[in-house]
Amino acid sequence: MEQPTPGTIDIDERQPAGSMSGLRLRPGKPYPLGAEWDGRGVNFALYSRHAEKAELLLFSHPDDESPAATLDMPERTGPIWHGYLANARPGQLYGYRVHGPYDPEKGHRFNANKVLLDPYAKAIGRKLKWHDALFGHEVGHEDEDLTFDERDSAAYAPLGAVVEDQFEWGDDRAPEIAWEDTIIYETHVKGITEQHPDVPERLRGTYLGLASEPVIDHLKQLGITTVQLLPVHTKVQDRHLLEKGLRNYWGYNTLSFFAPEPEYATSGPSSAVRDFKMMVRTLHDAGLEVIIDVVYNHTAEGNRLGPTLSYRGIDNLGYYKETPDDPRYLMDYTGTGNTLDAGNPYVLQLITDSLRYWVTHMHVDGFRFDLASTLARELYDVDMLAPFFNVIQQDPVLSQVKLIAEPWDVGPGGYQVGSFPWLWTEWNGRYRDTVRRFWRGDEGVAGDVATRVSGSSDLYELSGRRPFASINFITAHDGFTLEDLVSYERKHNEENQENNEDGHDANYSMNCGVEGPTDDEGVLARRETHKRSLIATLFLSQGVPMLLGGDELSRTRGGNNNAYCQDNEINWYDWDLDEREQDFLEFTKAVIQFRKEHQNFRRRRFLTGEADASDVADAVWWHPEGHKMTNEDWKQADCRTFGLVLRGDRIHGTDERGKPLRDDTFALLFNAGDDEVLFALPSLEGREDVLWRTETFQSDRPVEALPPGEAHALRPHQLVVLRAEGEGS
Repeated sequence: MEQPTPGTIDIDERQPAGSMSGLRLRPGKPYPLGAEWDGRGVNFALYSRHAEKAELLLFSHPDDESPAATLDMPERTGPIWHGYLANARPGQLYGYRVHGPYDPEKGHRFNANKVLLDPYAKAIGRKLKWHDALFGHEVGHEDEDLTFDERDSAAYAPLGAVVEDQFEWGDDRAPEIAWEDTIIYETHVKGITEQHPDVPERLRGTYLGLASEPVIDHLKQLGITTVQLLPVHTKVQDRHLLEKGLRNYWGYNTLSFFAPEPEYATSGPSSAVRDFKMMVRTLHDAGLEVIIDVVYNHTAEGNRLGPTLSYRGIDNLGYYKETPDDPRYLMDYTGTGNTLDAGNPYVLQLITDSLRYWVTHMHVDGFRFDLASTLARELYDVDMLAPFFNVIQQDPVLSQVKLIAEPWDVGPGGYQVGSFPWLWTEWNGRYRDTVRRFWRGDEGVAGDVATRVSGSSDLYELSGRRPFASINFITAHDGFTLEDLVSYERKHNEENQENNEDGHDANYSMNCGVEGPTDDEGVLARRETHKRSLIATLFLSQGVPMLLGGDELSRTRGGNNNAYCQDNEINWYDWDLDEREQDFLEFTKAVIQFRKEHQNFRRRRFLTGEADASDVADAVWWHPEGHKMTNEDWKQADCRTFGLVLRGDRIHGTDERGKPLRDDTFALLFNAGDDEVLFALPSLEGREDVLWRTETFQSDRPVEALPPGEAHALRPHQLVVLRAEGEGS
């Protein structure tokens, strides 16, 4: 059902349209929080523990500079202010004024002159318009946050809109892709569609554009199972970026944890909820899962000098972590100026209510948690027994969806890769860094890359987790694209207007001889070889691969490794591919398909390397001179060449019918060095007359099948995959 358009609402059928005189709020209920329409009216409920009074403001139109009605919230139950407005309807625009002390030195920043967005607003009826009146303090004064600003923000503040939660989901079902079969594609709603020539122009940059046939066809042909979207919660465009002609493109500046970002809607704020649901249903119909990136670690209100838009004015002490010895200042484990206090039961409720809403009402299939370590902080320290994780684990809805942690934040002790509870998977930053370093030729990383390719058992096995706990990635939205990873040794972020001081310096990248664009065919050939080896490593590793959207298109950002503020061609995908780019796209499709066809690369249990009763191991690491790798071999600083034999008849587990899993046996040969290596092909215990044949998807120089012990010429910077053929195969 189409969402009603916010505008003038006839609150009482006995009154002429637009009239709001004589309105009264009934007591209503303290639960659920937010604005809930029951078919006869709307119940409003707001959490504020320290407030002295709360007022509900009703607006007739998004352009109104003042509310059409201001109503006292008539009841307070515990810390919840609530009231019921009979005959109110979906589409009603609303906000709050919250009264209380303005005492920054004690952590209180109430200012009833500021109109505040309901933290539980399901839709945005009006986005903010920047003005100094949005700040609770007088901007520009010395110790400015200690001053009180009396200007009314009603003309500029963001407003919520009451929604009618009806949609024809039909027989929509979650695809429920098993973790070991999952292939994640991280993308941006606008970036993937804005320049796609086959997406109708009116749909470009929108939820429905992402769900259009050309985009879905691309994802399906590529072999993707799961689309992971950069933040789609309503965001704030940073004032300082707008003043520089830039925009917050990535979206890690959340204002509302319930309302979808209206910028990606086809018909403005009124269609955002409907369009998002249509997108999810269409992607589900195509067999694709939808995961959204969520930012529950901070809000768009920034540090103590930021605007008063919602949480700060509703209850600053309730929502944010303050510095214990000086509540005037906020704790900042996020690098954004504030940190939500997930230790407050009502903030924890806000987060979990939001998560459940996106699963039960918006039908998403999981979440990637930005800076997830922040959610585990008890005062200062990270505690993996924190209430947040306990609540998620026992929740009958949230415990059943895909949960991905970005397992770090910017505070002390925040790097927690491998430490999250068993229910969670993690972005494996150690995988990313090690694989990058290995293929650019760094010394002393061979042993570590072997561990990463095998599923990172050192991080996950002891806690009872599986290889799919590791979300493997080489590139992500933050950092170089794959094309730039092999084209630049240094970041080039000048367009961000921060003197190239933003973004990471440790990129573990290479330029293959020339910094940036080049027509040198030799340099381009080396870059293509490196890209293929990196992508092949990603999709042939144990664990869950995540592909950065656009990498398959050889997308470049010109060396910008922090393009968060570039809402332009720097981030939008270029679909006009030349022959080199098209060839790489076909290669990427082929290696993904190869992974999907072979259980050997999608194991549910870690490799052991240990022989079974028949004296056959599930995996053997092989030296190019023709013997098993020893501890001394791994310790050689210049070790850049080795092989991995994966026995297809030694895969632990059974299929859906209870039959033991079986697959072909493969040998992966790695050469990250600068020279060609003659590699003595491995032998197999218990196998006779075995021949090794090069997989055509990987090799640009097919060879005839070779017996064990025969030397294979392994080119520089190349990963080759061989299949065992012969008796018993």
